[in-house]
Amino acid sequence: MSYCKEQGKDKIIFVTKEDHETPSTADITYNAEEDDDSPGLILPNGEINWQCPCLGGMASGPCGEPFKEAFSCFHYSPAEPKGSDCIEEFRNMQECMSKYPELYPYDKDEENDKGADEQTKTTTTTVEEKTSEEVAVSKESAAPRAS
Repeated sequence: MSYCKEQGKDKIIFVTKEDHETPSTADITYNAEEDDDSPGLILPNGEINWQCPCLGGMASGPCGEPFKEAFSCFHYSPAEPKGSDCIEEFRNMQECMSKYPELYPYDKDEENDKGADEQTKTTTTTVEEKTSEEVAVSKESAAPRAS
């Protein structure tokens, strides 16, 4: 038996396995008149909505201005690839963020990604080496032998 429980601002819904087996009857159609309360990241006039919750507060705080400069540069960038003309703006934002590690903590996932890249390079090299060895062995076994 499924049921709902409210906990503060959240609504927690518990469902059974049987509930998941039946197709949903939820109506998720878009109604422009009801859903246009918040304009989103880009305003109807094409400008950036700095109050959009999707920015996670990055536009305010000690590095708000460098963030706005970098984000604006990227958004309006005509360069290919997009934003390739914004390196200086992103560098300034990164320098600002590094001054406030308590507000902008270092992303440990980046370090994990670097480790994964190194692992991929090592694996690729190992596979390439094995392939070369296997080709050499195949050539030796295919060569006619003198009896």
